[in-house]
Amino acid sequence: MTGVTEKLAVFASDLEYEDLPAAVIERTKMLILDITGIMVRARHDVESTASLIRAVSRLELTGGSCSVLGDSATYTPSAAALINGTLAHSLDFDDTHAEGSLHSSAPIVPAALAAAEISSASGRDLITAVVAGFEIQIRLSMALNPAEHYERGFHPTATCGVFGAAAATSKLLGLGAADIQSAFGIALSQAAGSMEFLADGAWTKRSHVGQAAQNGLMCAFMAGEGFKGVKDAFEGRRGFFNSYAPNPVPDKAVVDLGETWETLRLALKPYPSCRYSHAAMQALITIREEHSLDWSNIEEVDIGLPEAGWNLIGDPLKDKRQPRSVVDGQFSMPFCAAVVLREGNMYWDDYKKHLDDHDTLALCRKINVTVDPRAQAEFPANMAGLARVKSEGQSFEKFVAMPKGEPDNFMSQEEIRAKFDGLCQPYLGEEGSNKLAAAILALEEANSVSTFMALSRS
Repeated sequence: MTGVTEKLAVFASDLEYEDLPAAVIERTKMLILDITGIMVRARHDVESTASLIRAVSRLELTGGSCSVLGDSATYTPSAAALINGTLAHSLDFDDTHAEGSLHSSAPIVPAALAAAEISSASGRDLITAVVAGFEIQIRLSMALNPAEHYERGFHPTATCGVFGAAAATSKLLGLGAADIQSAFGIALSQAAGSMEFLADGAWTKRSHVGQAAQNGLMCAFMAGEGFKGVKDAFEGRRGFFNSYAPNPVPDKAVVDLGETWETLRLALKPYPSCRYSHAAMQALITIREEHSLDWSNIEEVDIGLPEAGWNLIGDPLKDKRQPRSVVDGQFSMPFCAAVVLREGNMYWDDYKKHLDDHDTLALCRKINVTVDPRAQAEFPANMAGLARVKSEGQSFEKFVAMPKGEPDNFMSQEEIRAKFDGLCQPYLGEEGSNKLAAAILALEEANSVSTFMALSRS
Protein backbone atom coordinates (compact mmCIF):
# COMPACT_ATOMS: atom_id res chain seq x y z
CA MET A 1 0.00 0.00 0.00
CA THR A 2 1.29 3.44 -0.90
CA GLY A 3 0.72 6.71 0.90
CA VAL A 4 0.77 5.29 4.46
CA THR A 5 3.36 7.78 5.71
CA GLU A 6 1.50 10.71 4.22
CA LYS A 7 -1.87 9.57 5.60
CA LEU A 8 -0.50 9.20 9.12
CA ALA A 9 1.15 12.61 8.88
CA VAL A 10 -2.09 14.23 7.73
CA PHE A 11 -3.98 12.53 10.56
CA ALA A 12 -1.55 13.89 13.17
CA SER A 13 -1.58 17.36 11.64
CA ASP A 14 -5.36 17.63 11.30
CA LEU A 15 -6.43 16.06 14.62
CA GLU A 16 -8.13 18.54 16.96
CA TYR A 17 -9.28 18.22 20.55
CA GLU A 18 -12.86 18.65 19.36
CA ASP A 19 -12.46 15.55 17.16
CA LEU A 20 -11.88 13.32 20.16
CA PRO A 21 -14.83 11.40 21.60
CA ALA A 22 -15.45 12.07 25.28
CA ALA A 23 -14.51 8.48 26.10
CA VAL A 24 -11.10 8.93 24.44
CA ILE A 25 -10.43 12.11 26.41
CA GLU A 26 -11.35 10.50 29.73
CA ARG A 27 -9.33 7.37 28.99
CA THR A 28 -6.29 9.44 28.00
CA LYS A 29 -6.40 11.30 31.32
CA MET A 30 -6.49 7.96 33.15
CA LEU A 31 -3.51 6.78 31.13
CA ILE A 32 -1.55 9.96 31.88
CA LEU A 33 -2.42 9.61 35.58
CA ASP A 34 -1.23 6.01 35.58
CA ILE A 35 2.09 6.68 33.84
CA THR A 36 2.74 9.73 36.03
CA GLY A 37 2.55 7.64 39.20
CA ILE A 38 4.97 5.16 37.69
CA MET A 39 7.47 7.86 36.71
CA VAL A 40 7.37 9.49 40.15
CA ARG A 41 8.08 6.18 41.89
CA ALA A 42 10.77 5.14 39.41
CA ARG A 43 12.62 8.44 39.87
CA HIS A 44 13.15 7.50 43.53
CA ASP A 45 13.11 3.73 43.68
CA VAL A 46 14.62 1.90 40.69
CA GLU A 47 18.15 0.55 40.61
CA SER A 48 18.88 1.89 37.11
CA THR A 49 17.83 5.50 37.75
CA ALA A 50 20.92 6.84 39.56
CA SER A 51 23.34 5.87 36.78
CA LEU A 52 21.07 7.45 34.15
CA ILE A 53 20.86 10.73 36.08
CA ARG A 54 24.65 10.76 36.57
CA ALA A 55 25.21 10.19 32.85
CA VAL A 56 22.86 13.01 31.92
CA SER A 57 24.64 15.29 34.39
CA ARG A 58 28.07 14.44 32.99
CA LEU A 59 26.74 15.22 29.53
CA GLU A 60 25.82 18.69 30.87
CA LEU A 61 22.15 18.23 30.04
CA THR A 62 20.89 19.65 33.33
CA GLY A 63 19.67 23.18 34.05
CA GLY A 64 17.29 23.36 31.10
CA SER A 65 13.65 24.40 30.89
CA CYS A 66 12.03 20.99 31.27
CA SER A 67 11.03 18.81 34.19
CA VAL A 68 11.46 15.21 35.22
CA LEU A 69 8.54 13.89 37.26
CA GLY A 70 9.44 13.47 40.91
CA ASP A 71 12.64 15.51 40.50
CA SER A 72 13.35 19.06 41.71
CA ALA A 73 16.10 19.63 39.13
CA THR A 74 15.54 20.87 35.59
CA TYR A 75 16.86 19.40 32.36
CA THR A 76 17.21 20.10 28.68
CA PRO A 77 14.18 18.95 26.64
CA SER A 78 15.92 15.92 25.15
CA ALA A 79 17.25 14.82 28.55
CA ALA A 80 13.82 15.23 30.17
CA ALA A 81 12.26 13.06 27.46
CA LEU A 82 15.01 10.45 27.86
CA ILE A 83 14.75 10.30 31.65
CA ASN A 84 10.95 10.41 31.88
CA GLY A 85 10.67 7.79 29.14
CA THR A 86 13.10 5.48 30.89
CA LEU A 87 11.37 5.98 34.24
CA ALA A 88 7.98 5.28 32.65
CA HIS A 89 9.09 1.81 31.61
CA SER A 90 11.35 0.95 34.55
CA LEU A 91 8.72 -0.71 36.74
CA ASP A 92 7.13 -2.66 33.87
CA PHE A 93 3.87 -1.36 35.34
CA ASP A 94 2.78 0.73 32.33
CA ASP A 95 -0.18 0.34 29.98
CA THR A 96 -0.37 -2.28 27.23
CA HIS A 97 -2.15 -2.95 23.94
CA ALA A 98 -2.90 -6.64 23.38
CA GLU A 99 -2.99 -6.80 19.59
CA GLY A 100 -0.12 -4.35 19.21
CA SER A 101 1.81 -6.23 21.93
CA LEU A 102 3.37 -3.02 23.21
CA HIS A 103 3.27 -0.20 25.75
CA SER A 104 2.12 3.22 24.57
CA SER A 105 2.38 5.86 27.27
CA ALA A 106 6.03 5.22 28.13
CA PRO A 107 7.62 6.57 24.91
CA ILE A 108 4.88 9.03 23.96
CA VAL A 109 3.80 10.89 27.10
CA PRO A 110 7.39 11.86 28.08
CA ALA A 111 8.12 13.30 24.64
CA ALA A 112 4.81 15.16 24.71
CA LEU A 113 5.49 16.55 28.20
CA ALA A 114 8.84 18.00 27.14
CA ALA A 115 7.35 19.51 23.99
CA ALA A 116 4.39 20.88 25.96
CA GLU A 117 6.69 22.60 28.46
CA ILE A 118 8.74 24.18 25.68
CA SER A 119 5.68 25.40 23.77
CA SER A 120 3.61 26.39 26.85
CA ALA A 121 0.87 24.06 25.62
CA SER A 122 -2.47 23.66 27.32
CA GLY A 123 -3.85 20.49 28.83
CA ARG A 124 -6.12 20.08 25.81
CA ASP A 125 -3.14 20.38 23.50
CA LEU A 126 -1.32 17.70 25.47
CA ILE A 127 -4.26 15.29 25.38
CA THR A 128 -4.67 15.72 21.62
CA ALA A 129 -0.96 15.20 20.94
CA VAL A 130 -0.79 12.10 23.13
CA VAL A 131 -3.77 10.53 21.33
CA ALA A 132 -2.15 11.22 17.96
CA GLY A 133 1.00 9.45 19.18
CA PHE A 134 -0.93 6.50 20.61
CA GLU A 135 -2.93 5.91 17.44
CA ILE A 136 0.12 5.98 15.19
CA GLN A 137 2.41 3.86 17.38
CA ILE A 138 -0.19 1.14 17.97
CA ARG A 139 -1.25 0.92 14.33
CA LEU A 140 2.33 0.62 13.15
CA SER A 141 2.89 -2.37 15.41
CA MET A 142 -0.32 -4.03 14.25
CA ALA A 143 0.79 -3.50 10.64
CA LEU A 144 4.16 -5.15 11.31
CA ASN A 145 2.61 -8.24 12.92
CA PRO A 146 4.23 -7.84 16.35
CA ALA A 147 4.94 -11.55 16.89
CA GLU A 148 7.15 -11.59 13.79
CA HIS A 149 8.71 -8.27 14.80
CA TYR A 150 9.59 -9.77 18.20
CA GLU A 151 10.97 -12.85 16.46
CA ARG A 152 13.46 -10.59 14.68
CA GLY A 153 14.61 -9.35 18.08
CA PHE A 154 12.85 -5.98 18.17
CA HIS A 155 10.76 -4.39 20.92
CA PRO A 156 7.81 -2.61 19.25
CA THR A 157 7.24 -0.28 22.20
CA ALA A 158 10.47 1.44 21.21
CA THR A 159 10.69 0.82 17.47
CA CYS A 160 7.13 2.03 16.87
CA GLY A 161 7.25 4.38 19.83
CA VAL A 162 9.78 6.72 18.23
CA PHE A 163 7.22 7.50 15.52
CA GLY A 164 4.45 8.03 18.07
CA ALA A 165 6.75 10.35 20.03
CA ALA A 166 7.59 12.24 16.85
CA ALA A 167 3.89 12.62 16.04
CA ALA A 168 3.00 13.88 19.52
CA THR A 169 5.90 16.35 19.54
CA SER A 170 5.10 17.56 16.03
CA LYS A 171 1.51 18.18 17.04
CA LEU A 172 2.56 20.33 20.00
CA LEU A 173 4.98 22.27 17.82
CA GLY A 174 2.19 22.99 15.34
CA LEU A 175 3.91 21.31 12.40
CA GLY A 176 2.03 20.77 9.16
CA ALA A 177 1.59 17.41 7.47
CA ALA A 178 4.65 17.77 5.21
CA ASP A 179 6.94 18.45 8.15
CA ILE A 180 5.44 15.59 10.19
CA GLN A 181 6.02 13.27 7.24
CA SER A 182 9.62 14.45 7.25
CA ALA A 183 9.86 13.82 11.01
CA PHE A 184 8.75 10.24 10.38
CA GLY A 185 11.43 9.96 7.71
CA ILE A 186 14.11 11.13 10.13
CA ALA A 187 12.79 8.83 12.85
CA LEU A 188 13.13 5.84 10.51
CA SER A 189 16.86 5.92 11.20
CA GLN A 190 16.21 5.99 14.97
CA ALA A 191 13.77 3.06 15.25
CA ALA A 192 15.55 0.67 17.62
CA GLY A 193 15.09 -1.52 20.68
CA SER A 194 16.60 -4.97 21.12
CA MET A 195 15.07 -7.80 23.16
CA GLU A 196 18.52 -9.15 24.06
CA PHE A 197 18.02 -7.81 27.60
CA LEU A 198 16.13 -11.05 28.27
CA ALA A 199 19.42 -12.94 28.15
CA ASP A 200 21.04 -11.27 31.14
CA GLY A 201 18.63 -8.94 32.93
CA ALA A 202 20.14 -5.78 31.44
CA TRP A 203 18.43 -2.41 31.95
CA THR A 204 18.25 -1.59 28.26
CA LYS A 205 14.54 -2.34 27.86
CA ARG A 206 13.99 0.72 30.03
CA SER A 207 16.49 2.97 28.29
CA HIS A 208 15.53 2.23 24.71
CA VAL A 209 11.97 3.33 25.49
CA GLY A 210 13.44 6.54 26.91
CA GLN A 211 15.58 6.90 23.82
CA ALA A 212 12.48 6.48 21.65
CA ALA A 213 10.92 9.44 23.50
CA GLN A 214 14.12 11.47 23.19
CA ASN A 215 14.69 10.64 19.52
CA GLY A 216 11.07 11.26 18.54
CA LEU A 217 11.27 14.69 20.15
CA MET A 218 14.51 15.52 18.35
CA CYS A 219 13.23 14.27 14.99
CA ALA A 220 10.19 16.55 15.20
CA PHE A 221 12.35 19.56 16.08
CA MET A 222 14.70 18.82 13.20
CA ALA A 223 11.82 18.52 10.74
CA GLY A 224 10.30 21.73 12.08
CA GLU A 225 13.52 23.54 11.23
CA GLY A 226 13.53 22.25 7.68
CA PHE A 227 15.73 19.15 7.98
CA LYS A 228 14.46 16.72 5.35
CA GLY A 229 13.57 13.11 6.09
CA VAL A 230 12.67 10.37 3.61
CA LYS A 231 9.10 10.61 2.29
CA ASP A 232 8.04 6.97 2.46
CA ALA A 233 9.31 6.08 5.91
CA PHE A 234 6.87 3.22 6.39
CA GLU A 235 6.04 1.78 2.96
CA GLY A 236 9.33 2.47 1.15
CA ARG A 237 11.36 -0.42 -0.28
CA ARG A 238 13.87 0.03 2.54
CA GLY A 239 11.30 1.52 4.91
CA PHE A 240 10.02 0.46 8.28
CA PHE A 241 7.58 -2.25 7.18
CA ASN A 242 9.90 -3.99 4.77
CA SER A 243 12.98 -3.79 6.99
CA TYR A 244 11.53 -4.69 10.38
CA ALA A 245 9.15 -7.60 9.69
CA PRO A 246 8.84 -10.30 7.03
CA ASN A 247 5.09 -10.11 6.36
CA PRO A 248 3.73 -6.62 7.12
CA VAL A 249 0.14 -5.64 6.41
CA PRO A 250 0.43 -1.88 5.76
CA ASP A 251 -3.33 -1.36 5.51
CA LYS A 252 -3.63 -1.97 9.26
CA ALA A 253 -1.76 1.28 9.88
CA VAL A 254 -4.50 3.42 8.36
CA VAL A 255 -7.76 1.46 8.26
CA ASP A 256 -10.54 3.35 10.09
CA LEU A 257 -8.01 5.97 11.18
CA GLY A 258 -9.85 8.67 13.13
CA GLU A 259 -12.96 6.50 13.40
CA THR A 260 -11.82 3.52 15.47
CA TRP A 261 -9.74 4.65 18.44
CA GLU A 262 -7.01 2.23 19.47
CA THR A 263 -6.48 4.42 22.54
CA LEU A 264 -9.62 2.85 23.98
CA ARG A 265 -8.04 -0.59 23.60
CA LEU A 266 -5.12 0.22 25.89
CA ALA A 267 -5.09 -1.71 29.15
CA LEU A 268 -3.73 -0.82 32.57
CA LYS A 269 -1.66 -3.16 34.73
CA PRO A 270 -2.66 -4.09 38.27
CA TYR A 271 0.69 -5.87 38.80
CA PRO A 272 4.26 -4.63 38.04
CA SER A 273 5.29 -7.43 35.68
CA CYS A 274 5.05 -8.46 32.04
CA ARG A 275 1.41 -8.26 30.95
CA TYR A 276 1.49 -11.85 29.71
CA SER A 277 1.76 -12.98 33.35
CA HIS A 278 -1.36 -11.19 34.59
CA ALA A 279 -4.16 -13.57 33.61
CA ALA A 280 -2.41 -16.50 35.29
CA MET A 281 -1.60 -14.37 38.35
CA GLN A 282 -5.26 -13.37 38.61
CA ALA A 283 -6.28 -17.02 38.31
CA LEU A 284 -3.86 -18.01 41.08
CA ILE A 285 -5.13 -15.26 43.38
CA THR A 286 -8.69 -16.48 42.83
CA ILE A 287 -7.72 -20.11 43.55
CA ARG A 288 -5.83 -19.04 46.66
CA GLU A 289 -8.80 -17.08 48.00
CA GLU A 290 -11.55 -19.53 47.07
CA HIS A 291 -9.78 -22.55 48.56
CA SER A 292 -7.83 -20.88 51.39
CA LEU A 293 -4.60 -22.38 50.08
CA ASP A 294 -1.52 -22.44 52.24
CA TRP A 295 1.41 -21.86 49.88
CA SER A 296 3.65 -24.10 51.98
CA ASN A 297 1.43 -27.10 51.12
CA ILE A 298 1.54 -26.58 47.35
CA GLU A 299 2.96 -29.57 45.51
CA GLU A 300 2.93 -28.40 41.91
CA VAL A 301 1.65 -25.52 39.76
CA ASP A 302 1.00 -25.61 36.02
CA ILE A 303 0.64 -22.34 34.10
CA GLY A 304 -0.65 -22.18 30.52
CA LEU A 305 0.01 -19.15 28.31
CA PRO A 306 -0.29 -18.12 24.67
CA GLU A 307 2.88 -18.92 22.75
CA ALA A 308 3.97 -15.27 22.57
CA GLY A 309 3.78 -15.04 26.35
CA TRP A 310 5.52 -18.37 26.91
CA ASN A 311 8.41 -17.15 24.74
CA LEU A 312 8.89 -14.11 26.96
CA ILE A 313 8.19 -15.32 30.50
CA GLY A 314 8.20 -19.12 30.40
CA ASP A 315 11.20 -20.18 28.35
CA PRO A 316 13.80 -21.37 29.19
CA LEU A 317 12.05 -22.68 32.29
CA LYS A 318 15.27 -23.41 34.22
CA ASP A 319 16.30 -19.75 34.02
CA LYS A 320 12.81 -18.44 34.70
CA ARG A 321 12.71 -20.46 37.93
CA GLN A 322 15.79 -18.72 39.30
CA PRO A 323 15.54 -14.95 38.67
CA ARG A 324 18.52 -12.95 39.88
CA SER A 325 17.41 -9.38 39.20
CA VAL A 326 14.29 -7.25 39.02
CA VAL A 327 14.29 -7.55 35.22
CA ASP A 328 14.54 -11.33 35.51
CA GLY A 329 11.61 -11.30 37.95
CA GLN A 330 9.49 -9.05 35.75
CA PHE A 331 9.84 -11.60 32.96
CA SER A 332 9.54 -14.77 35.05
CA MET A 333 6.14 -16.45 35.21
CA PRO A 334 7.33 -18.78 37.98
CA PHE A 335 8.49 -15.86 40.12
CA CYS A 336 5.33 -13.80 39.64
CA ALA A 337 3.21 -16.87 40.35
CA ALA A 338 5.18 -17.66 43.49
CA VAL A 339 4.78 -14.11 44.81
CA VAL A 340 1.00 -14.01 44.38
CA LEU A 341 0.67 -17.48 45.89
CA ARG A 342 2.53 -16.25 48.95
CA GLU A 343 1.12 -12.71 49.20
CA GLY A 344 -2.28 -12.84 47.51
CA ASN A 345 -1.22 -9.88 45.36
CA MET A 346 1.90 -8.32 43.90
CA TYR A 347 3.34 -4.85 44.46
CA TRP A 348 6.52 -3.15 43.31
CA ASP A 349 8.11 -3.59 46.73
CA ASP A 350 7.70 -7.38 46.45
CA TYR A 351 10.77 -7.58 44.21
CA LYS A 352 13.03 -6.50 47.06
CA LYS A 353 11.21 -8.79 49.44
CA HIS A 354 11.16 -11.98 47.37
CA LEU A 355 14.07 -12.07 44.89
CA ASP A 356 16.42 -13.41 47.56
CA ASP A 357 13.79 -15.24 49.58
CA HIS A 358 14.65 -18.95 49.91
CA ASP A 359 11.02 -20.07 50.25
CA THR A 360 9.85 -18.05 47.24
CA LEU A 361 12.60 -19.44 45.04
CA ALA A 362 11.84 -22.95 46.24
CA LEU A 363 8.22 -22.42 45.23
CA CYS A 364 9.40 -21.18 41.80
CA ARG A 365 10.92 -24.60 41.21
CA LYS A 366 7.49 -26.20 41.61
CA ILE A 367 5.97 -24.08 38.82
CA ASN A 368 5.75 -25.31 35.23
CA VAL A 369 4.93 -23.09 32.23
CA THR A 370 3.63 -24.35 28.89
CA VAL A 371 1.66 -23.14 25.87
CA ASP A 372 -2.05 -23.66 26.51
CA PRO A 373 -4.45 -24.17 23.54
CA ARG A 374 -7.22 -22.13 25.15
CA ALA A 375 -4.92 -19.23 25.89
CA GLN A 376 -3.51 -19.43 22.36
CA ALA A 377 -7.03 -19.36 20.91
CA GLU A 378 -7.73 -16.10 22.76
CA PHE A 379 -4.60 -14.43 21.38
CA PRO A 380 -4.06 -11.72 20.17
CA ALA A 381 -7.39 -10.29 21.30
CA ASN A 382 -6.59 -11.27 24.89
CA MET A 383 -3.49 -12.23 26.86
CA ALA A 384 -5.22 -15.16 28.57
CA GLY A 385 -3.82 -17.61 31.11
CA LEU A 386 -4.56 -20.92 32.84
CA ALA A 387 -3.52 -21.86 36.37
CA ARG A 388 -3.71 -25.34 37.89
CA VAL A 389 -2.57 -25.91 41.49
CA LYS A 390 -2.03 -29.24 43.23
CA SER A 391 -2.11 -29.07 47.02
CA GLU A 392 -2.64 -31.71 49.69
CA GLY A 393 -3.84 -34.27 47.15
CA GLN A 394 -6.36 -31.92 45.49
CA SER A 395 -6.21 -30.08 42.16
CA PHE A 396 -7.70 -26.63 41.51
CA GLU A 397 -7.97 -24.97 38.11
CA LYS A 398 -8.90 -21.51 36.87
CA PHE A 399 -8.80 -20.00 33.36
CA VAL A 400 -8.84 -16.22 32.86
CA ALA A 401 -9.49 -15.09 29.31
CA MET A 402 -9.41 -11.36 29.94
CA PRO A 403 -7.21 -10.12 32.79
CA LYS A 404 -8.14 -7.14 34.93
CA GLY A 405 -7.27 -3.85 33.27
CA GLU A 406 -8.19 -4.81 29.71
CA PRO A 407 -10.63 -2.43 27.98
CA ASP A 408 -13.65 -4.67 28.63
CA ASN A 409 -12.49 -5.40 32.17
CA PHE A 410 -10.97 -2.02 32.93
CA MET A 411 -9.79 -0.84 36.31
CA SER A 412 -12.16 1.57 38.03
CA GLN A 413 -11.04 5.12 38.78
CA GLU A 414 -10.82 4.10 42.43
CA GLU A 415 -8.52 1.19 41.56
CA ILE A 416 -6.37 3.43 39.37
CA ARG A 417 -6.14 5.99 42.16
CA ALA A 418 -5.17 3.28 44.64
CA LYS A 419 -2.34 2.21 42.33
CA PHE A 420 -1.29 5.85 41.82
CA ASP A 421 -1.36 6.62 45.54
CA GLY A 422 0.61 3.48 46.36
CA LEU A 423 3.34 4.64 43.99
CA CYS A 424 3.35 8.36 44.87
CA GLN A 425 2.47 8.68 48.53
CA PRO A 426 5.79 7.36 49.88
CA TYR A 427 7.43 10.44 48.30
CA LEU A 428 4.67 13.05 47.91
CA GLY A 429 2.58 12.26 50.97
CA GLU A 430 -1.19 11.94 50.93
CA GLU A 431 -1.85 15.63 50.30
CA GLY A 432 0.74 15.89 47.54
CA SER A 433 -0.53 12.76 45.84
CA ASN A 434 -4.11 14.05 45.95
CA LYS A 435 -3.15 17.42 44.46
CA LEU A 436 -1.19 15.83 41.62
CA ALA A 437 -3.99 13.39 40.77
CA ALA A 438 -6.61 16.17 40.84
CA ALA A 439 -4.55 18.29 38.44
CA ILE A 440 -4.24 15.45 35.94
CA LEU A 441 -7.91 14.50 36.16
CA ALA A 442 -8.77 18.13 35.32
CA LEU A 443 -6.08 18.39 32.64
CA GLU A 444 -8.44 19.69 29.96
CA GLU A 445 -8.97 22.80 32.07
CA ALA A 446 -5.26 23.61 32.46
CA ASN A 447 -3.74 26.50 30.54
CA SER A 448 -0.28 24.98 30.99
CA VAL A 449 1.06 21.55 31.89
CA SER A 450 3.81 23.11 34.00
CA THR A 451 1.48 23.26 37.00
CA PHE A 452 0.97 19.52 37.23
CA MET A 453 4.65 18.87 36.52
CA ALA A 454 5.60 21.03 39.52
CA LEU A 455 3.20 19.12 41.76
CA SER A 456 5.17 15.92 41.17
CA ARG A 457 8.18 17.18 43.12
CA SER A 458 8.59 15.82 46.61
